[in-house]
Amino acid sequence: MKILYYECKTGISGDMNLGALIDLGVNSNYLEKELKKLNIDEEFDLEVTKASKMGITGTKVDVVLKNQSLKKNDSHSHSHSHNHTDNHNHNHIHEHTHDNYHNDNHTHDHNRNFRMIKELIKTSDFNDYVKNLSIEMFRLIAEAEGKVHGKSLEAVHFHEVGATDSIIDIVGAAICLEYLDVEKVISTPVQLGGGFVNCAHGRIPVPAPATIEILKNVPVKTGLVDFETTTPTGAAILKSTVNRFVENLDFTVETIGYGLGTKDFEVPNVLRVFLGELNDDEVQEEQQVIVETNIDDMNCELYPYIEEKLLSKGALDVYKTSIMMKKGRPAVKLSVLALEKDLETIQKIIFEESTTAGIRWYPVHKVMLTRSFEKVNTKYGDIKVKNFYYNKRIIKSKPEFEECKRLALKHGVSINEVIESAQKNGERNE
Repeated sequence: MKILYYECKTGISGDMNLGALIDLGVNSNYLEKELKKLNIDEEFDLEVTKASKMGITGTKVDVVLKNQSLKKNDSHSHSHSHNHTDNHNHNHIHEHTHDNYHNDNHTHDHNRNFRMIKELIKTSDFNDYVKNLSIEMFRLIAEAEGKVHGKSLEAVHFHEVGATDSIIDIVGAAICLEYLDVEKVISTPVQLGGGFVNCAHGRIPVPAPATIEILKNVPVKTGLVDFETTTPTGAAILKSTVNRFVENLDFTVETIGYGLGTKDFEVPNVLRVFLGELNDDEVQEEQQVIVETNIDDMNCELYPYIEEKLLSKGALDVYKTSIMMKKGRPAVKLSVLALEKDLETIQKIIFEESTTAGIRWYPVHKVMLTRSFEKVNTKYGDIKVKNFYYNKRIIKSKPEFEECKRLALKHGVSINEVIESAQKNGERNE
């Protein structure tokens, strides 16, 4: 089983995560090209550099804002930014989501709330995986901030400086995870740091309230250094993607990546990540279940909304089947594949959002082929092809449909022509 393993012994932030995943093997040019789908190129540049931290060489990622007035305001609008884990030139999300932190003289061109960010992501050309994961990360942060400050989800703002770099950190994380295409994400317990940081409300303890709110029910450690080592962005990335938190793991390491922070501690301020194969005795998948209900009295327009909500809250798959019920009534069987630990959440959504009065669920056993992917070059552009293995041999390959669709529309050719081109070039690379 192909896994991604986070070693969060000195915490995690959004930009350190991007650095670590690029260092691990994500193509930085691919990441920058994908980020253009957000259509906010005029707001930032992505700087990716190699550097070292206490003798450890890794990758540093900085989101550099193009708007000089925002850069100037950044230096005084959020008073505790200098105490952050990696002393970013940009602030972390729990600062700039506090919509009363900004100077009243600042412009509000980029004062985005959760609804606006969600719409920005949903109307982009990303595939559903990147869209849903990005929105879920933002939802976790907005919900945590709202709870801490007594605000509704829609009242939480990701203000100016924070809006742009947080979008890049979060959407970039989703792009990188989709690129790596692992079967499972695992992490060590998360180091949060210690001490206090200064903010507009005064001195607050580390971890910041939003960070620990996001990491409820997650194994954490504190006190390694007297600084904040895990940010809300880093916390949201882990909470939305990690399947299991364990101190020690028996696995075969294939690739190692280091994401560098800026601030210097008495320990290396780095995020280390691994790609590897989980050993046979560690392949203990959480029990999956199918949740089903038959519905014959609901407005069909509600199904996409319910499906999106289920996927954002842990559903692994959602599908609908046309059925015929008693007395000749046409109906829809709504089926949801999920982990057993998410059963209660799935049930709650179905009962609250649909017209059904009852559901059924049963355990299922899932057998999956090992997967890998490669980029193949065609005359229409680079296309990601997914390979499927059985007994260590590729038995089938499939070009990513959304990429083929985008290139077909761009070049005005049939999608079958693009798919065929990807398949032919993939065969040459074998």
